Amino acid sequence: MTRIDGAVEVPTLEEIRHAPKVLLHDHLDGGLRPQTVIDLARQTGYGGLPTEDVDELTKWFRAGAARGDLGLYLEGFVHTVAVMQTRDALVRVAAECAEDLADDGVVYAEVRFAPELHTAHGLTEPEVVEAVLEGFRLGSEGRAIRVYSLLTAMRTAARSLEIAELAVRYRDDGVVGFDIAGAEKGSPPTEHLAAFQYVQRENFHITIHAGEGFGIPSIWEALQICGADRLGHGVRIVDDIGRRPDGSVSLGRLASYVRDRRVPLEMCPTSNVQTGAAVTLADHPIGLLRSLFFRVTVNTDNRLMSGVTVSSELHDVSEAFGYGWHDIEWLTLNAMKSAFAHFDERLGLINGVIKPGFAAARAASATR
Repeated sequence: MTRIDGAVEVPTLEEIRHAPKVLLHDHLDGGLRPQTVIDLARQTGYGGLPTEDVDELTKWFRAGAARGDLGLYLEGFVHTVAVMQTRDALVRVAAECAEDLADDGVVYAEVRFAPELHTAHGLTEPEVVEAVLEGFRLGSEGRAIRVYSLLTAMRTAARSLEIAELAVRYRDDGVVGFDIAGAEKGSPPTEHLAAFQYVQRENFHITIHAGEGFGIPSIWEALQICGADRLGHGVRIVDDIGRRPDGSVSLGRLASYVRDRRVPLEMCPTSNVQTGAAVTLADHPIGLLRSLFFRVTVNTDNRLMSGVTVSSELHDVSEAFGYGWHDIEWLTLNAMKSAFAHFDERLGLINGVIKPGFAAARAASATR
């Protein structure tokens, strides 16, 4: 453990790796192993990679993401999506995703993907979903992790209702919710209102990318018109929080609503810095929001592009804000409480895995 200002001891990265963790916001096509991208490009005949050297490709993805703009950040997905167009490729990527998360100590994950992006070589959307679910099953087998799927519709396309229907169709097979993603500016969530209303009528779950590349109007529409249960990122909610001359804060109506209603914020600190939603990690709004007891969670977004794991994100946030085991456990419990799994499963993981796991992690770090 590292002592901050002689007071709070921040657990080391290795210590955090051994603690049970929960992940709510992770994109399947943003988390491939670099070697897998190269292998699949060769197998599928894709010749567009900037390099086939694994170290150079890793650097390329990470350098491309860190340019301070969401549109630029998304350019790397051209290559990952291009190699995820066959059943075998999707099964492999999903299985490796589950393996990598389990190796990082994640015990529960919801991983999202857009079925409509993986049909260029003839797969149907149901075949895409079934391949990914099979991969998650194989990768989770024998490991202490449960991986579920969120189906994402692209907000710049017109397929959202079909994807929503697909999510509901596979709700008993491993899909736990519906999402929209893509550039926020100019594509408000209300353009997909029919899809959200369908999901609501089916008593299913909604998370919406909102408050990442656009501000308060996007968050307001996602919550008050589209019925979002969670906000993907939601970092711009701080635009509705003011600072008084004495240093105290005042919450606007929407910020108060989000906090009072315990709306979960799926925050991805490193990604937010890379896309320009925050200047530095130390400036990230998660510090303020945690101090005000918003229901914040810590997530990876895109492990390949951002060069992160759940453990590294928690460690970096802890170092930036002086968090100890209590804070890390609080963030983890926030995530588990906010998951789309059924209540009994969430409660079982909280009482049977997460709390005992953190007690063991604290005890182990105290003896080092």
